[in-house]
This record gives sequence, structure tokens and C-alpha cells, in this order.
Amino acid sequence: MRLIISFLLFLVLNNGFAQNHQITEQEYLALQDKIRLHWNSSPDSVLVYAYQMEKSHDYKHLAFANGVMIAKMQAKGNQKESQKRYKAAFYYLEKMPDSREKTQMKSYLYNYNGIAEYTRGNLGKALESYQEGLKFALETGDVKQMAKLKGNIAFVNDAVGNYQLAIKNLKFLNDFVDENENVFSKEELLNYKSNNNNGLGSAYESYFMKNKSKKYLLDSAEYYYKKTINYSQNSIGNKISAKLSLGNVYNWKRDYKSAEKTYYDVVFLAQQNNIQSSLCIANYNLADVYFTTKKYDKALVFFKKCDSIAAITKSNELDYLKSNYYQAKIYNILKRPDLAYKHSKIYLDNYEPLEAKLSEQALEVNYKQGVGDLTNEMVNIEKKYKNDVFLDRGLKVFYVLVFIGIVFLLIKNIRDKNKAHKKMNALIEEFKANIEKKSQPDFELEEKEEAILEHEEIHLKKENINLSIDEAKENKIVEKLLALESKQEYLNADFTLPYVAKKIKTNTTYLSYVVNKRFGKSFGEYSNELKINYVINEMITNHMYRKYSTQAIAESVGFKNAVSFAKSFRKRTGVSPAQFASNI
Repeated sequence: MRLIISFLLFLVLNNGFAQNHQITEQEYLALQDKIRLHWNSSPDSVLVYAYQMEKSHDYKHLAFANGVMIAKMQAKGNQKESQKRYKAAFYYLEKMPDSREKTQMKSYLYNYNGIAEYTRGNLGKALESYQEGLKFALETGDVKQMAKLKGNIAFVNDAVGNYQLAIKNLKFLNDFVDENENVFSKEELLNYKSNNNNGLGSAYESYFMKNKSKKYLLDSAEYYYKKTINYSQNSIGNKISAKLSLGNVYNWKRDYKSAEKTYYDVVFLAQQNNIQSSLCIANYNLADVYFTTKKYDKALVFFKKCDSIAAITKSNELDYLKSNYYQAKIYNILKRPDLAYKHSKIYLDNYEPLEAKLSEQALEVNYKQGVGDLTNEMVNIEKKYKNDVFLDRGLKVFYVLVFIGIVFLLIKNIRDKNKAHKKMNALIEEFKANIEKKSQPDFELEEKEEAILEHEEIHLKKENINLSIDEAKENKIVEKLLALESKQEYLNADFTLPYVAKKIKTNTTYLSYVVNKRFGKSFGEYSNELKINYVINEMITNHMYRKYSTQAIAESVGFKNAVSFAKSFRKRTGVSPAQFASNI
């Protein structure tokens, strides 16, 4: 009897203990709001709220908490824990009963996984996760989640060099958020506007880096970074990021006074909020300004500050590497062989582990310094002082090697480009010749929607046999169609016969007739050819674009899936996208 009573008492106490750790739905929603509000401004607080939520026994709460940790653990560099949380999140998701809440949770989890993949540098996987999440957000009509995912997809486009598409999508997203303003709280609205404008500033700045003659792009970048700062009342992370980038814009404009002031603002904010990583970058950027303006003593002070902070953060390896590169150059200029040798050796010892990261910054540094190979320069400095070579002779040898290196790289680059163009032209010409021999397509489209559109165009072709319109009307339709081409409207997924007919204020019959008559092909073939030509051009001119997954490329030019894109690409070129890229 005593044993039974003890057992019952244990069950009661155990149940009471469990209930003390159970959180209510209201508490869950409050924690969810706190996580979203502090996502950019206080990552550590976000993890605290997620741990609190994880005390729940509700599968929905557990799925969301683990989803948050997928992204935040990866942000801390803990990939193993991030992947563990991914498995846990989807385990709890499967335990949830089928419902709108479950579909909504899928959207959240795919978004968090996309953020983690983006942090790892897996842009193709990140895009796939974002697209999957967007599908579920559309299914539930979750406007906030749609805005979040569309923004993240735009950031991927920016990261792979598809700047125009990123800019277009982010501007559309700004309008989308404004149209649905009533859905967001004041804090949420500010956060969305802060993120979107920061993305636009980044896209314009990156676009300028690719087209340095287009100085007006810097004005656009400056405008959007300033807007980001205004909207970042609740997001210190975005505010600091935008100010750092704004300083970079001033630097490119050679407005060194404004750049210096902006970087000092970042130093103050980063110190105030104990954000060491941003403090390290701000000190490096200040040093860079002083190096450019030949204030070498000041530059050395801030480069050394950058080194000290990098040793603490363990996450500013690239800033540490570049800092030592410039310190070696300064001590070389100041004729301090012992210190020039010391810092060139630090650079060389750390170069290989960070080679991949360095490549992202190499163009910027090379552009400013006029050198082709940073490592060769450091090797020369190290050897020069290590072997006690006379300064004058060493400098002459160094400049000769740099000149020869630049000439060699230029010649090699021209030859490689010519070789690549010849290969691609041969492929395209061969395909055109093969296409002319074929009177029927080699395959049937698998997608039902494409089959329906093809059927409609065949029907329109039959109607076109007896159709005739005056030449002036034909010319007007062609003129409007070419205007849409110049705006790259064909990159939209909705660039269909009915959509374009409505856009240029004609009907589908006339439009189909004119396209057939003037271009010698159906509207679908005409649309696909524009998209594929755009992809071919991007692959030739943008090395980052070649690394994009087939799904990502398909999405960027408006195809609904990778399968239909790959078939259209093969039909146009005779080879797959991967084979085409490998031959460039």
C-alpha cells in the first residue's frame, strides 16, 4: 500500500513539474514576436527566446524553436549543431497534424534552412529552400512570410551577380510591403523596409563594381543606404551594415572626409553595442582611407586595432589578412625592412587557408593598387628582406615582375576569352544548323500548363493562315514588342501570349500572327529564345552565373522548373547548361 501511494505521489509531482515547463500558446506567440523583432539586432537574445520556447511539449513550438536554431547556430559557425537542429525541426513538423499551421510551419523551416545554407555559401541550396518556403507561404496566404522569402531570393540574385534582377525584385517587394502595410506592426514594417533598402543599396553597389564607368549607380546605392539607416530604428545590425557600406560608397567617390566620418560613426555604434566583428571592419576601413590618402602613421594605428580585434573574434580572418598586406606595403614605403618582412610573412602564412575568401575581395584590392597578384607581391617583399637585398635593386625587380605579371595576365585573359567565344560560337552555329534540318520537335513538354499553351498557339497558327492586317499595325506591334525586350520583360514568369497581348494593347491572334510573320516562330519559341539568349550571355560574361544551379538559373529567367528550362536550353544550344558552362 505504501509503495502504491509513493508511486501515485511521484506521478503527481512529475506531472506538476512538467506543467511548470509547458508554455501557453500566448507565450509562444509572444516569444515568436520577440525572435522576429531581435533577429538582426540581437542574435544572442534570439537564441535565449528559442531556448525558452524549446521548454514546451507542443510539437509546433518545438519545430519553430529548432527552426530558429538552424539559422542562428550556423551564424555562430556551429554547422554540426545547425544540421542537428534541422533534423529535429522537421521531426517535430512531421508530428504535427495536417493543417494550415503545419503548412505555415513548413514555410518557416525552409526559410531558416535557406538562411543557414546562404551563410555556408551554398547559394543554390539556399535558393531551393527559399523557393520551397515561398510555395507554402503562397498556399497559406501568409503575406509577411511571402515578403521575407521574396527578399531572401533577391539577396541570392545579388550574391550571384544578377544585380538587375535583384534590384527589380526588391523594388517590387517595397511596393508589395506598402500595399499590405496594414498586415504589419510598426516594428515589423520598419524591419522589412530596412532589409529591403539595405538589399537595394548592396545590389546597386555590387552592380557598380561590375560596371565602374557607371558612377550614377553609386548615387543610387547611397540613396538606399541612407534610407536603410532611417528605417533601422530597431535594427542596430542593419544600421551598422548600411553605414559601413555607405562609407564604402564615399570611398569609391573619393569623398574621404565623409567616408572617415561614417566609419567613426560605426566604431561608436559597434563599441556601444559590443559588436566586435563590425568594429574590426570599421577600423580596417578607416586604416584603408588613411593609407589611400598617404597618412601612413594613422593607417598603421587602425590596422593594428583591426588585428587585435580579429584575434578576439576569430571571424575577421579576411580583414586580418588584408591588414597585414597593407602593413607590409607601408613598412616597405617607410623603409622598415624588419617590419615589412614580419607582416609579409604573416600574410603568406595565412593566405592559403583563406584563398577562397580572398578571391571575393581581390578585384577591389587589385583595382586600387594596380597589381595582378597579391601573393607574388608579398613573396617579393619577404624574399627581398630575408636575403638582405639592397632596397633599390629589390624595388626595380619587384616593379619589373609586377609589370610582366600584369602583361602576362592581360594576354592570357584575352586568349582565354577568344578561345571561349570560339567554342561557344561553334556550339551555337552547329545547333542552328541542326535545328534547320529538323521539322518536328524531338520531345514533348512534360508540364501540363506548357502543353495547353502549345495547343493554343497551334490553334492560333491555323487562324493566322487566312489572317491579314495592315503593315502599319504590324510595325506598331513589333515596335512595342521590341520595347518590352529592351526592358527584359521576358525574364518574368508571366511573359505569356495573353499577358504580352494585354501589355501592348492588342489581341492574342494579332500578336501570334505578327510574331510568326516577322520572327518566323511561335510566340512560345520566341519567348524561350529570348530567355535562353539571356542565359548564354550571362554565362559568357559572368563567371559567378556559371556556378548557379540549373534550378536557380531557370528561376532567374522565369521558367517554372529546371526540367523545362534544361529542355529549352538543349533545344537552343544542343547541349545541357552544365556542359555549356564547362566549355566556356
